Amino acid sequence: MTATEQSIELARAAARAASDKLALNVTAIDVSDRLAITDIFFIASAETERQVNAIVDGIEDELHKFDLRPVRREGRSGGRWVLLDYADIVVHVQHEEDRVFYALERLYGDCPVIDLQLGELDPSAKPAGASAAAGADAEPVTAAGTETDVPANAQANKN
Repeated sequence: MTATEQSIELARAAARAASDKLALNVTAIDVSDRLAITDIFFIASAETERQVNAIVDGIEDELHKFDLRPVRREGRSGGRWVLLDYADIVVHVQHEEDRVFYALERLYGDCPVIDLQLGELDPSAKPAGASAAAGADAEPVTAAGTETDVPANAQANKN
């Protein structure tokens, strides 16, 4: 069993909304084979609690256009890890530190990752694992969301 086209469409809409709010490391995992209660875990992160809440607001506004409201919402007051349950898709927006600690991607590492098609919408969009807000001279980001030892422009500075 794989995620339905409707669930994938919702994940892509959530990804566009999260990217508009400068979410980091936007990804979606097809958990339909592992969990009977949902098709997709959508995961995004931010550097501050305020930005976590802004991303959540953006996603809720976007999915409301599909006439959807979350069945359950948790964690909004803390702004560290907000969960929005839309039944077919569960949205996790986490503070970057919490995302690294809880590592949902590692927990569901054997599940397929969904192509959110963010690159088709925005040519400057970064692939999953890179900061959407990063500029051309930003340091690379590892899968865990931490900076590597070598800046991206280090090779250019050697010459």
